[in-house]
Amino acid sequence: MRLDRIGKRYGRGPWVLRDFTLDVGPGEVVALRGGNGSGKSTALRVAAGVTAPSSGRVERGPSVGYVPERFPTGVGLSAHDYLRHLAAVRGVPVRRELLDDLGFVGDPDAPLATLSKGNAQKVALVQALHATDLLVLDEPWSGLDAAAGAVLVELVAASGAAVVLTDHHGHDVPGMREVVLGSVRAGGVVIELDRVGESFPLISGLEGVSEARAVGGGARVEVRSGYSDGVLAEALRLGCSVRSVRS
Repeated sequence: MRLDRIGKRYGRGPWVLRDFTLDVGPGEVVALRGGNGSGKSTALRVAAGVTAPSSGRVERGPSVGYVPERFPTGVGLSAHDYLRHLAAVRGVPVRRELLDDLGFVGDPDAPLATLSKGNAQKVALVQALHATDLLVLDEPWSGLDAAAGAVLVELVAASGAAVVLTDHHGHDVPGMREVVLGSVRAGGVVIELDRVGESFPLISGLEGVSEARAVGGGARVEVRSGYSDGVLAEALRLGCSVRSVRS
């Protein structure tokens, strides 16, 4: 999948994305990072073909699986019928076993609208995992318990498709590459930390930290100008290791 200098604006409003380029190869997993309003969900919708870009070009294979941040409500089909229909559209066998792998609980023949958020999310994920070329996942771990979340990490890593996702929970998919949208505030720096663990709340609350995001067992910390030395010193005192510091 390639996004070639993508731009997106709505009507005459400001540009949500501008000159954004991204290449994702088969079997590669890319996580988009950035604060609110940085354009992450817009980039995902453009990648999936749900939204047309205002400028630039998109190249993707024909088999695309998309999970929005919020699964549509009011779907009258049952989980089984929904998966059967979308598998038929793609011309592939139904992978019902993935529901069991993700720990689906309830009646798979009941209307999707009656399912809990977690079970509806599992159905949404299974339909997307039928795709063979591209997976576009907006906060796919939302609503999942720890066991299902761990299974999803394995399924994403093993899909073989190009994968683009967002995840504010910081799940660590093996080999995942991060791409940051937006920019750090003028004069600030980004500090990448390892071995953060239970110190994350302390790190995120330090003076000068404008945004902190857990990434696996580490963290990505945006720090305002003039505060980086103090944040680094406190992170080291707490037992963290520093992976990188960049402006």
